[in-house]
Amino acid sequence: MRLTLTVEIPTDAHAAARLLADPEFVRETVRASGATGEQVDVTGSPDAAFTVTSRRALPADQIPAHLRGFVGSTIDVRQVDAWEAPGADGSRLGTVVVEIAGAPVRLTGRTTLAPAGPAGSTATYDGDLKAAIPLFGSAVEQAAAGAIRSAVAVTADVARRRLAERGRTGDGKDTAP
Repeated sequence: MRLTLTVEIPTDAHAAARLLADPEFVRETVRASGATGEQVDVTGSPDAAFTVTSRRALPADQIPAHLRGFVGSTIDVRQVDAWEAPGADGSRLGTVVVEIAGAPVRLTGRTTLAPAGPAGSTATYDGDLKAAIPLFGSAVEQAAAGAIRSAVAVTADVARRRLAERGRTGDGKDTAP
């Protein structure tokens, strides 16, 4: 199943990258998604290429009851966002992989961070979501897509809240994170 999600981040692309590479921001988004446990690792620098790896344990009640037998009482989700070095305007490309441990469910795709006006940017996730489960694959993909949409929406909400709290200038010198 193809999944494309775009979120608006109310700051320029340079500051948005600093936010996305901030371990505390990532932890905050993971916790806001309802995770009962998390692990976050960021390597590299937002001024160059960087990779964000997060792992979260989510309650299985986020998926339909008839599918919980495939995952147990919790869902262990691992996400890796690998971002390339930025262009002069702060835009960058990357890859994303989301896996659910213990279940044959995986999202692989591309990411882009792009300027959107003088003081905004967009992050787009575009990938293929596959659930290799006979007979139930489509239902599992739909449930996983809903969880991924929710996680991306939470990331956007946390970004907006954090930027509003800390102030932003939209000139590449925002105070984010």
